[in-house]
Amino acid sequence: MDGRKLGRKLGPRLALYKNLTVSVLRYERVRTTEAKAKEVQGRVEKMITLAKKGDLTARRAVIAQFPNEPLVVNKLFDEIAPKYADRTSGYTRIVKIGQRPGDAAEMVQIELV
Repeated sequence: MDGRKLGRKLGPRLALYKNLTVSVLRYERVRTTEAKAKEVQGRVEKMITLAKKGDLTARRAVIAQFPNEPLVVNKLFDEIAPKYADRTSGYTRIVKIGQRPGDAAEMVQIELV
């Protein structure tokens, strides 16, 4: 199976991805480990690309992914998607910010461009 396991079983791993994706869309930048950021980057890009379509089907697909996050869904369609209307991809960037003191894990900041 593709992707990273991140030391978690399937359920907690999918919850982690969903929560990080929502956080990136809500706050437009999140500090996390490099492995988590690389895994979430594609998911954020797919959500923005889907929101750029702007039709009812796309909105329902995003709501299906984030049913308890209506503010994030509205922000995605009303603010984020129009901002990237002229861009076909590359909505996010990953910036290295050093190592975490406790375990020397490589920390990065994933942010919307």
